Amino acid sequence: MAISYDLYRVFYAVAQSGSFTHGAQALHSNQPNVTRAIQSLEQELGCQLFRRSNRGVHLTPEGERLFHHVQAAQAHLEAGERELLSGRMLQHGMITLGTTETALHTFLLPVLRRFHQAYPGVRLRITNHPTPKALEALREGAVELAVVSSPEHLGMLHAQTLVSFSDMVLAGQSFAALSRRPLTLAELVQQPLVCLGQGTQAYDLYQSFFAARGLLYAPDIQVATTGQILPLVQNGLGLGFVPERLGRQALEGSDLVAIRLTEPLPQRTASLVTDPAVPLGHAAKMLYDMLLAAAQGGKQP
Repeated sequence: MAISYDLYRVFYAVAQSGSFTHGAQALHSNQPNVTRAIQSLEQELGCQLFRRSNRGVHLTPEGERLFHHVQAAQAHLEAGERELLSGRMLQHGMITLGTTETALHTFLLPVLRRFHQAYPGVRLRITNHPTPKALEALREGAVELAVVSSPEHLGMLHAQTLVSFSDMVLAGQSFAALSRRPLTLAELVQQPLVCLGQGTQAYDLYQSFFAARGLLYAPDIQVATTGQILPLVQNGLGLGFVPERLGRQALEGSDLVAIRLTEPLPQRTASLVTDPAVPLGHAAKMLYDMLLAAAQGGKQP
């Protein structure tokens, strides 16, 4: 079935605006032309895409499913336009990047600093998501690259490990006595814990890690991002699991203490994930190469 892209362009404009009139204005056209285009598309597809009401138009379930795909296609087209318009000297352009806060602090930030110094004209649009949400954004074409923690359920996506790391346990002064000797894991889970919550890769990893040792992992405080852990720990609300690189920085010049353990916590990874079915723009490819070069250099940047 060969349906004109113009029909999908009209469908996208109407779906976004929720109105045939506003869709026509966005397309610099008129309402009768837009109405005819939607009717033609509905006839070609054999289903109704919109429901009309006094308040405008709303997508039907079939229209919702179609919009999901058209939106992703539109994002790819706009990315292609940005690449061609920006030129190949990276004097302009934009990169869309999805990342977890853990990956940002563990590996990504120094590379972004070097990239920005080399290509100051390239704008970066960075979204902060848990790993599953960042991968979903990549599949939908909302971002070009994802740098995430310990990705799973990749499907057709491709992941390359950038760095492996472990968490360390930090506590405030009210728990300082616990730092005098290494704690067993059984002793650790008896303390109030501040950790990333359900829906994150870290939570699933630790739940499996402690369950394999016959221990219940039930953090007293669950947070959405790594950046929320340190303020809670500093205010004496519990012991926090923090990536070692970030934890060592937090210990400098603070009254936090490191809690030693008799058994190391499991290793995690920061990985670069791409969609092989979608070619990277020139700017994104340059950042991709810089990330891999930093990883293959055998050091954290």
